[in-house]
Amino acid sequence: MEREVVNVGAGPAGATAAMTLTQLGHDVLLIDRQAFPRDKACGDGIPSGSFEMMYDFGMREKVEQAGFYPIERLRIVSPRGHIFEAPLGVGPKYGAKSHVVPRVQFDAMLQEHAVSMGAEFCQARVEGPIMENGQVKGVQVRTNGSVQDIRAKIVLAADGVTSTIARAVRPDDQQDLHRAVALRAYIDDIEVLPNQVEFHLYEGILPGYAWIFPLGEHQANIGLGMRLDKFRALKGNLKEMMKVFMGIPMVKERLRHGGRLTGVTSWQLNFGSQRKLQRAFDGVMLIGDAGAFINPLTGGGIHNAMITAKLAAETAHEAICKGDFTRQMLQAYDVACHEELWRGMHRSFLIQRWSMRFPSLLDWVVKRARSSGTFAQTFMTKL
Repeated sequence: MEREVVNVGAGPAGATAAMTLTQLGHDVLLIDRQAFPRDKACGDGIPSGSFEMMYDFGMREKVEQAGFYPIERLRIVSPRGHIFEAPLGVGPKYGAKSHVVPRVQFDAMLQEHAVSMGAEFCQARVEGPIMENGQVKGVQVRTNGSVQDIRAKIVLAADGVTSTIARAVRPDDQQDLHRAVALRAYIDDIEVLPNQVEFHLYEGILPGYAWIFPLGEHQANIGLGMRLDKFRALKGNLKEMMKVFMGIPMVKERLRHGGRLTGVTSWQLNFGSQRKLQRAFDGVMLIGDAGAFINPLTGGGIHNAMITAKLAAETAHEAICKGDFTRQMLQAYDVACHEELWRGMHRSFLIQRWSMRFPSLLDWVVKRARSSGTFAQTFMTKL
């Protein structure tokens, strides 16, 4: 089998790249090891910027009819209990709101729309890239018990933090300082703050935070995350940390029946704050979580994944037009990602490190934020 572009992974990054490429007239095969809909460990907070991009792909009616839970306000609780609350802004182009959407629904909507735009979907397990003279020429997939070669001009790796393609083309040289570990659960017996997301910062979890993102009446996505080096140094246990968080008085008093948790799962995150990470190679580009683009302050990566997917797709289009699939050609993607995301990533990483060293700084920031009308929107756009 021979295709023009193969996207490994059909989550937000893979689907966005597929939509961009089909708009540009290209043949795209979208591969994922799972059938959709499928769950994905996440806080489920989707910022307005992601929906603005979806509207650009003609998805506005689908989103508005889906009944996703809208978010209109933000609450941050500092280590000493100072509370900052503010309304959230909307997208600048379409007025899109932020929402809390289980990834089982959100990802399926994107994948379905990519197929409706002309991408072909294939459920298969990618074993690794096809390599010839150091250049990726496609992928090997296992399906129905046999291995098949699928050749392509360009491969886009959107297969997450544990990317098979990334491990094959780039050594795992990312430091624990630029990684995090997180735990997510769903709860259906908590008094939520309607249409308001909560971030709880306290010394036992810094640098990190716990969250409560409402999904409806008495329902929420609840979880926490911490930087990996700090977590390992503390010999932490995420489930025990969750018990501690749910025992905090301002949280415990809102539990109606002690807090019944379902869908408990943990995962690792790779921040986009490590300098000089390479994401473009001969014949392949790493996008979304596979390329390590998660914000080091908030742990959010969906909007960044979609941004990098669009940039990679545009680079792939230029490469196909010129018939040049070398790293020299594709490194325009690395440059574009650096220009679009690096400054914000680096700034977020510095804030994250300061918050660990000086927890009182967070109390000062939260108190100061009450007088800043732009703070909430700036924070939320990084999710």
